Amino acid sequence: MKKIVILGAGESGTGSAILARQKGFDVFVSDMGEIKAKYKELLDIHRIRWEEGKHSESEILSATEVIKSPGIREDAPLIIRLREKGIPVISEIEFAGRYAEGVKICVTGSNGKTTVTNLIYHILMKAGKKAAMTGNVGNSFAMAVAEGGYDYYVIELSSFQLDGMYDFRADIAVLMNITPDHLDRYDHNFQNYIDSKFRITRNQRKSDKLIYWADDPIIRKELSAGEFGMTLLPFSAETGEGMAAWIENDELYIDYHTKTKLMTIHDLALRGRHNVFNSMAAAIAGKVLTIRKEVIRESLSDFQGVEHRLEPVITVCGINFINDSKGTNVNSTWYALECMETDVVWIAGGIDKGNDYSELFPVVKQKVRAIVCLGKDNRKIVESFRDIVPTIVETSSMIEAVRSSYYLARKGQTVLLSPACASFDLFSNYEDRGRQFKQAVRNL
Repeated sequence: MKKIVILGAGESGTGSAILARQKGFDVFVSDMGEIKAKYKELLDIHRIRWEEGKHSESEILSATEVIKSPGIREDAPLIIRLREKGIPVISEIEFAGRYAEGVKICVTGSNGKTTVTNLIYHILMKAGKKAAMTGNVGNSFAMAVAEGGYDYYVIELSSFQLDGMYDFRADIAVLMNITPDHLDRYDHNFQNYIDSKFRITRNQRKSDKLIYWADDPIIRKELSAGEFGMTLLPFSAETGEGMAAWIENDELYIDYHTKTKLMTIHDLALRGRHNVFNSMAAAIAGKVLTIRKEVIRESLSDFQGVEHRLEPVITVCGINFINDSKGTNVNSTWYALECMETDVVWIAGGIDKGNDYSELFPVVKQKVRAIVCLGKDNRKIVESFRDIVPTIVETSSMIEAVRSSYYLARKGQTVLLSPACASFDLFSNYEDRGRQFKQAVRNL
């Protein structure tokens, strides 16, 4: 019997284990950390063997195939040993893709992918379709495949998930943008990260679709340098020529089979220039999936937004507090600052992923009145902005950061948590950071 070993027993690993068990494999799950009680319970119910706090190499190295959590680095000694032994190491997405019956709509990009994934899912649900929203949004694709009954899978894909994909094929791929991110995981080589993002196009055929932002110089360069056989559906704010979607006189146009004036951008639920692009990408996907334009229009105008992405919290004494904890890279924070309509007290910091803050200088100079650093090591932020922002305060807890920002802000200004960094120095993840922020604001 083929033996599948799963490294990491979080959402992705547990889903993979249950699907592998369902398909008749001998399954073993190994997690170096502590496994959450809810996942232990699921593994026990499905009679799946597991271990925590260690990796038993004799057990792992006897695998036919290994599914690894996206959080485990490629250069981890155990992964190197598995590769040396010729044991295939794949991602949950690759494994579940073998058994997924239904249309796979896959979304990636340095920014916007969670919003676009949620938007496409919202459109499908409004159209009454049987759809699952999975992947990097926190729901296991493998678990959804094991449950069955879905005709559509909307899958958000991080570069780490894409790295472990080989034969997987997206029916519809959406590529939002590519800006430097996670370079610490890619040997500080931007091209390695670009190649990772472009894996979303891997194995696509002529009948498959690639929806992409045509104004992104990196995407344009890569597409012109290679040969791509799928149907290309670009969108742009700058030009309508050859585009599947564009903006003209504040109207959003879609041209897929037929040219349609969909709606005015003032009716979009999500504010900010970047959200116009997110809405365009989702609208094209809706058209490709033959959803009626009325449903697409309604979905884009009543969408509620994503938690931790430019999420309004409350107003305290005339000061607005906004939670953008999902802003974990420089480009993401640029978008957040760019769409602020008031002066800003900016809470930033965490684990730096090789950030270059210089692209933030113009927007910070224009909008930021004070910076509150929140991290164990804030030197890089302080050094980068001390000549631009007169007031920079260092804090080491969320309560301290929120109190400091409250004292620094004036009535009519905005306190924006948009860290531009990973959260793992002080928080378990960006969700934990965002929830602590909201709690601290409500306790003011």
